[in-house]
Amino acid sequence: MFKRLILSIFFINLSYAFFYMTPSEPIKYRIQSIDVLRGITVLIMTLDHCRDYFHFHGPSPTNMATTTVMLFFTRWLTHFCAPVFVFLSGVSAYLAGTKRTKSELSTFLLKRGLWLILMDIVVITFIFTFNPFYNVVVLEVLSAIGGSMVILSSLTRVPLKVIAIIGCVIFFGHDILDLLPLPQSGPANVLLKIFFTALATIFPIGKGYFVWELYAIVPWTGVMLLGYVFGSLFQKGFDAQRRRKLLLVAGFSLVVLFVILRSINKYGDPSHWETQRNFAHTLLSFLNTSKYPPSLLYLCMTLGPALILLSLVEHVQDKFTAFCAVYGNVPFFYFIVHFSLIRVIEVTLIFAAGFNLDKAKSPGSPFVFQPAGFGYPLWVCYLIWLFVIAALYFPCKWYGNYKRAHQRWWLSYL
Repeated sequence: MFKRLILSIFFINLSYAFFYMTPSEPIKYRIQSIDVLRGITVLIMTLDHCRDYFHFHGPSPTNMATTTVMLFFTRWLTHFCAPVFVFLSGVSAYLAGTKRTKSELSTFLLKRGLWLILMDIVVITFIFTFNPFYNVVVLEVLSAIGGSMVILSSLTRVPLKVIAIIGCVIFFGHDILDLLPLPQSGPANVLLKIFFTALATIFPIGKGYFVWELYAIVPWTGVMLLGYVFGSLFQKGFDAQRRRKLLLVAGFSLVVLFVILRSINKYGDPSHWETQRNFAHTLLSFLNTSKYPPSLLYLCMTLGPALILLSLVEHVQDKFTAFCAVYGNVPFFYFIVHFSLIRVIEVTLIFAAGFNLDKAKSPGSPFVFQPAGFGYPLWVCYLIWLFVIAALYFPCKWYGNYKRAHQRWWLSYL
């Protein structure tokens, strides 16, 4: 019954979306290839969150001793989300600067960065934990984007070549910290974790309260700075053929660099690959790079194909790209709404499974509505993923149309 309900709603909505809509007309001041790539990314992100909340809780999907090929690739595919989000945020920051003075851009990025951090602390933390007492504050991708924007805001008056150099030094060189002896305690250790080496790090901030940082700021800032530099390729008047060529060269270069460095197995990722029990799992080990903090190989593995795709979809106008652009037009709106919907579905299914309110909270955990023993097979997670995508198509389309029809200042923050 549950399976039929999800499939029915999904195919009704999706059929309408694909067969009765026409590809979107070019949107003024928007670049379709960016919206398409961002749309694909948010849809993949939804799969990751569905797996997080609906799959059986157990060993990590990247644990070579226990994972399956399907489970690993479900997780691996979603590795593309954060790097693409941060990179495209840098691209958008540059494009926003084409309509503002350097001073106005700096102020805008500072305000927007602080806004994203605040939303992470107040809204996303609550959705993530359902804990009204905020015993734990979760800092994840919005904080990484926000913190990177704050840093970028101080560099808007710097020549683009200097920003490119700074971005490359961070991007290609931050893994050198893996080879150096670092402070293991004291203020220096805390600062290093916050800015460079956080690995889902917990910082106590009082009795019964702590901050859980998932994204070290500086490595992600390197990604945003390079996105800002690549944003210059999308300014009006730039030759489209040259842009596509540069994106392809950059994308393939990152892929080749990933293969070479990963094969050498010495630099670029603290987790080296090893021969496993069969070829499939050896391949998984080869692809199993570090996201927390993002290693050079992790970023090459994800941003390389993303740049290639960004080049290839630039002049593709069909129902699929129009469908993806609907979500890519409103990434922040979709992020908040899809996360909320997933959590509402999860709570509903928890009670439907027979858990009462007392059992909905795992003992000793600040996270509410994550009971031990709750979960579904992976195929059910995929069904819920399709349902969430279909359910949010029309809200995203409405909000995208609203943003295009109105020029209110607050829309640039949402």
